[in-house]
Amino acid sequence: MPIPRVLVSPAAAKLIEELRGEHGDLLFHQSGGCCDGSAPMCYPLKEFRVGGQDVLLGQIEGCPFYMGAAQFDYWKHTQLEIDVVPGRGSGFSVEAPRGVRFLTRSRIFSDDEIAALDREGPPPRGTS
Repeated sequence: MPIPRVLVSPAAAKLIEELRGEHGDLLFHQSGGCCDGSAPMCYPLKEFRVGGQDVLLGQIEGCPFYMGAAQFDYWKHTQLEIDVVPGRGSGFSVEAPRGVRFLTRSRIFSDDEIAALDREGPPPRGTS
């Protein structure tokens, strides 16, 4: 069984379900920009275009989760958990009007997990 690179907290899973009811299919992207650029952003699936520099880390609640390739180079040895906290982030993430924001928590993979991930090869990238 593959080791998941991205997980979701129960609170974030509940929010994603609610947001999907309002906006339809969703996509997450975490870039390496300044300010909230390093926070996970949630967009309607058809309103965000992924490219060859976006790494698909996995799915959370049926939503693809991408990370910019440059940031992935820093985070590739960590497992991410997407959570939700009170407070409004900036940007166009669809949860912002609710007064909450998605947040990334992380843990370092064990040596055995890193070896297993290395055997799986690099994660897929978006299309250009």
